[in-house]
Amino acid sequence: MRKVIVNEFLSLDGGAQAPGGAEEDTDGGFANGGWHMQYMEDEPTQRWVLKSIDEASGFLLGRRTYEIFAAFWPNAPEEEQVVAEPLNSKPKYVVSTTLSAPLEWENSTLLEGEVADAVAALKQEDGGDLHVIGSTQLVRTLIANGLVDELRLMIDPVAVGGGKRIFPDDGGLRSWRLVDGQITSLGAILTTYAPA
Repeated sequence: MRKVIVNEFLSLDGGAQAPGGAEEDTDGGFANGGWHMQYMEDEPTQRWVLKSIDEASGFLLGRRTYEIFAAFWPNAPEEEQVVAEPLNSKPKYVVSTTLSAPLEWENSTLLEGEVADAVAALKQEDGGDLHVIGSTQLVRTLIANGLVDELRLMIDPVAVGGGKRIFPDDGGLRSWRLVDGQITSLGAILTTYAPA
């Protein structure tokens, strides 16, 4: 059975919105986009991020993350090819109610039907693990339906004061156990959790 592994950048107060840039996602008036990038400067962090991308056999993406990635990675500059190549070449499964097939970015498939059912079916297929990047709404749905096998969280020492979160706000109690953790030279924490 394939695993679903969630890879997220989180602020200390649980924010996951717009880690990469000011204009990435301003929904709800969020004005602190780009809060994460200063913590990507050390080599162990870059290796940790690249390892997850390299070991994924495919990616699960929500619509917004898909659109951001599809606009950038196919034409990424040479110095970004170490990330671009696996993102471009590996299968991508996209959850959206507004996009229609066929999707333009190579190796991208629009998932049909209920999200939980479609992802549960993907997990039953042969193949390696599926990684989720960003996609906060999708991650909340996956967690709420017990479909996440591992959380890989980079928790940055910054509070963003709001924004989108990855954990469902549904009153559910969900326990996780720490599988691995390390502190970067810039004070971020690289963690791996599995359902307890």
